Amino acid sequence: MKRFVLLDTAPIPETDGALCLFEYGEDFVIKIRGGDGNQLMNTRMHGSEDALARIPCSQIAKRPGARVLIGGLGMGFTLAAALAELGDDAEVVVAELVPGVIDWNHGPLGEKAGRPVLDPRTRIVNEDVAALLQREKGGFDAIMLDVDNGPEGLTQKRNSWLYSLAGLNSCAAALRPGGMLAVWSASADRAFTERLAKAGFAARDVQVYAHGNKGTRHTIWIAERRRR
Repeated sequence: MKRFVLLDTAPIPETDGALCLFEYGEDFVIKIRGGDGNQLMNTRMHGSEDALARIPCSQIAKRPGARVLIGGLGMGFTLAAALAELGDDAEVVVAELVPGVIDWNHGPLGEKAGRPVLDPRTRIVNEDVAALLQREKGGFDAIMLDVDNGPEGLTQKRNSWLYSLAGLNSCAAALRPGGMLAVWSASADRAFTERLAKAGFAARDVQVYAHGNKGTRHTIWIAERRRR
């Protein structure tokens, strides 16, 4: 009988919280320490994480030297999907706040996604994606955000800034003309769609299955920065 086996705990910087990595049979699961027991992510269900990168990267893949940013490394599946779409001259920057998550992806967990952290096109940065966004003006062809459970900022209140109008304006400023923003969420949010429009994006939300073609569905906003 399968059971959850705690492998490691990774503190979340500047908070009292932590992420916990569990082994569950042949799969890995990440949960919040002291939470309600719900899984943040697991290696069996990552269809929406794949789509988060596949959809926007397929639209900018032919740009010479395409450069994209992923907010949140997670289990590496979004990174792997981005690399699969992009050319040999691309660069994928991943901003991950929790050092332990980076270590996990260099360990056995990384095998599940094909060890994308080792790809020469990958650059992992251990910092808050919000700080990187504000520093890199016009630096990216696509930005993919999966730093929380969606616009409500479940795991950290400070994540809410990313989903605010100020945060979305920073995303727009960090994109090159015609750049793409993709945002993952566990559920739909009409108010967030409206904020994207106010920040100068032409946006649509896409419902994507977490695994296969049935069961739980997640929301991904695909937003193109309007050319000015």
